Amino acid sequence: MAAYSPSSVQEAWDNHFEAFGKQDVEKILLDYDDSSVLRVYDHTSETKTVYKGLDGIRECFTGLFGDLSDLSTLAAPEIDVDEVSGKGGQVFLIWKCPGCGFKSVTDTFIFGSDFKIKFQNVVCTKEGKFAPPERAAPKKEGKKDKGAKEQAKPAASPEEEAKKKLKKVIKEGGKRGVEIEGAADMGGLQFFCTSVDEPEGDIELLKTCVEAMNAKSDPTEEERKGGSGHIGKMVFSCGVEQLALVAYVPEEKQGELSCKEWLEKVLAVQPGGKLTSEDATYCAGAIPADADKGIFPLKIREGLILEANNFLRGKGLFPEDNGDDSDEMVFGDDDFPS
Repeated sequence: MAAYSPSSVQEAWDNHFEAFGKQDVEKILLDYDDSSVLRVYDHTSETKTVYKGLDGIRECFTGLFGDLSDLSTLAAPEIDVDEVSGKGGQVFLIWKCPGCGFKSVTDTFIFGSDFKIKFQNVVCTKEGKFAPPERAAPKKEGKKDKGAKEQAKPAASPEEEAKKKLKKVIKEGGKRGVEIEGAADMGGLQFFCTSVDEPEGDIELLKTCVEAMNAKSDPTEEERKGGSGHIGKMVFSCGVEQLALVAYVPEEKQGELSCKEWLEKVLAVQPGGKLTSEDATYCAGAIPADADKGIFPLKIREGLILEANNFLRGKGLFPEDNGDDSDEMVFGDDDFPS
């Protein structure tokens, strides 16, 4: 096996991203050296911890992966990779894993000309300290704590959890539908591509979310929902095991665009992409994650959204790209106000 020697920030970042997904500390260390400095500020405890050199970086990620015991709620809504010719570059990352207590984490990676991470700054909001277990002082259990445990509510049943999840999915879809309607109408768009969080890669939940986007708005309701049924769309949702996709083409636009053809074109970009259901209006599919091939839902999502838009361009159904990246209409979770 050839020695690891990245030739760009993107290549080094790909190694880091894959290693993080596999929770492989030794693979992660390949992108640091003894001059690396990692700073972590925890908003919850209002503390800053500094890790230096390979030993410090190893300590940090060993503790972090110990906290990340369940990646089912892991999501990274923002990943920006910037290269500076001959000087290295930076990566800006926003991620969360609420199931493990990480409500919000912002990372900035500064790469040197050798494509090693020289500085990493982390700001997090977490339930429990972002630090190796041995650094966190054990909490003493008093009488009040014991009483609280005894009075703790029993865990919700799977049925109750499913109902709560469905409610969140529908709420996100209804809200996103209003936002899509406004953004698309403002730009004169017939079709729209975006991503959502709540379905977490579940195809059926994603379809429910899209149906909520398309639901007819009730003018009597205090808060508008849906309303984008006249706009064709492809919606993406990242899960740990797969990237789910749902395409929707309203009846009045089916003479211009085949829902199945559109989705199959996007699915064919990655190995393993499979159409799971189809009709003239809704089609669904998924692309499985494959760490060995470097296929991670979060990593491939934005490229597939661009592919979906380019297919529309080829049919004259989406504005042409004038070469300015800022004009590319790709919308994700952070592009809409909360």
